Amino acid sequence: MTESGEARVAAVLARLSGLGDVPVGEHVAVFEEVLSGLEATLASVGDASPAQGDGRP
Repeated sequence: MTESGEARVAAVLARLSGLGDVPVGEHVAVFEEVLSGLEATLASVGDASPAQGDGRP
């Protein structure tokens, strides 16, 4: 799998590495879980405090 450069994204995408061990009937649930995790990560991008960002308000 390609590195994303973002630890939170990598952690969510790591869930896909075990997909081969999951019955096909459960794949949709795994994909939905991954999508939800990616959406949550994306939504939190703007939540960083100025101390963590570039110092601008």
